[in-house]
Amino acid sequence: MFNSLSGRFLVLTIAFVMLAEVLIFVPSVARFREDYLLDRLERAQIASLVLLASDMIDEGLEGELLENAEVYNVVLLRDEARELMLSSPVPSPAVATFDLRNATAAVLIRDALHRLITPGDEVIRVIGDPVRMGGIEIEVTMAAGPLREAMLDYGQRILLLSLVISVITSIFLFLAVRSLMVRPIKNVVRDMTSYCEAPEDARRIIAPTSKVRELREAEQALYDLETQVSAALKQKERLAQLGGAVARISHDLRNILTTAQLFADRVEMSEDPGVQRAVPKLIGSINRAVNLTESTLAFGRAEEPAPRLTRLQLAEVVTDVVESERLATGDHDISYGEDVPVGLMLRADPEQLYRILRNLVRNARQAIEASGKPGEIAVAGREEPAAWVITVTDTGPGLPKKAQDTLFQPFSAGSQKGGTGLGLAIAAELARGHGGRLELARTGPDGTQFAVYLPRGLESGAA
Repeated sequence: MFNSLSGRFLVLTIAFVMLAEVLIFVPSVARFREDYLLDRLERAQIASLVLLASDMIDEGLEGELLENAEVYNVVLLRDEARELMLSSPVPSPAVATFDLRNATAAVLIRDALHRLITPGDEVIRVIGDPVRMGGIEIEVTMAAGPLREAMLDYGQRILLLSLVISVITSIFLFLAVRSLMVRPIKNVVRDMTSYCEAPEDARRIIAPTSKVRELREAEQALYDLETQVSAALKQKERLAQLGGAVARISHDLRNILTTAQLFADRVEMSEDPGVQRAVPKLIGSINRAVNLTESTLAFGRAEEPAPRLTRLQLAEVVTDVVESERLATGDHDISYGEDVPVGLMLRADPEQLYRILRNLVRNARQAIEASGKPGEIAVAGREEPAAWVITVTDTGPGLPKKAQDTLFQPFSAGSQKGGTGLGLAIAAELARGHGGRLELARTGPDGTQFAVYLPRGLESGAA
């Protein structure tokens, strides 16, 4: 029960109500003590009136009057003269004097708490104002034991009443919270569970019905989320079906193109000048079509595994990439540069990092080759407080605006003829698998720069 929201609310309600009652208890006990003492002063004044009416009273009557007033003696100040009106033997000297005429609330509370924690039947002196203009001042001597007993009895009754009030209040609050808050929250949880069982079923999407503003906002947000998730699932299913169809078409098309490629190889042997001029273009077109279908099939089947992180030297990976691309450069005037500190170590999957950099460097090389001008490609690496940063910079013609808008989307090769547009998409996916990102740092007529960010937080996480 206490692990539930309503149960904890019940306990907190009881605790805070009891705290409030305790804060009320202290001044109420002080008030009770003051009334108790004022009542004894009034009784003592009434008893002294008997002596004023008759100058002589016997000792028996005087003792009865003092016993009824619960005091030992009474001193009355009248006409600037102090008179001992009634007296009886005092068991011990008075240990304290309390003047009720100018006592503040703080003083009354202090004296009341002191009396509660001080046991014993001490003798105290109490001073106050007579009632009904019966004099200037009245003073009595009395025992403190009965006062403390009366205060304890009053305190017990107050605490018991406070406990009953707190329990009743807590029960009503518990029922109110359970009805107004807990039950609607459980309904939302039930709707969420029902939706999770079959997110494709639009009938299970929650319908905002709560009249409480905060709960209705939560239901509305959940409704929007479930609507978007359902739409995304439907779109994913359509894309999966479309991807399967494209894969099957690409498979059949590859077989057809392979056959056409064989016939083109035979046609290439013809000695007809017209055929000799057309065959290279025909073979080039067929080869590009075959590469496109094979790339489509590979991308459709690809499910990149999670990176197997290990410590490696970045310079070694960059050197392997640059050497591979240098061999593929051929007769083109392209120079390569490496700016990686020899001791720079990072944590990544060696094979996937190689593929990321190879795709970036290859794209840079192909962009420079397509421009027909000499160029440079530089790979640099550095270490920042939050990440390792690897940049690939070229002096190519830059990317057109159309290509920048769909840069990391598959099959969106807007800047290179004959490309499939998968290189950057695969590189970005591999970077995300490392918890990092691939960004286009800058591009323009003087060249393009891509930046790979690999978070250093992976180092502690993998360890």
